[in-house]
Amino acid sequence: MAKGKQSGRVLNLIVWLTGVIVSLSVGYGMIGGALTLPFWLGGSVVAVIAGWIVVATTLVSAVLAVLNQ
Repeated sequence: MAKGKQSGRVLNLIVWLTGVIVSLSVGYGMIGGALTLPFWLGGSVVAVIAGWIVVATTLVSAVLAVLNQ
């Protein structure tokens, strides 16, 4: 039973880390201009703001998750 719990924790860590990496990649892509929004959604200005929000919330949530362990 303990082996199953350990593999589940490892899988959860891998999934969580993947989510953090993807979130940061998307955020930095929006900040750098590689990912943009259409004009009717606000264009590049809104994309940069959204990118910073994604990066900030991802970093805060990662720090909180590590502190919670």
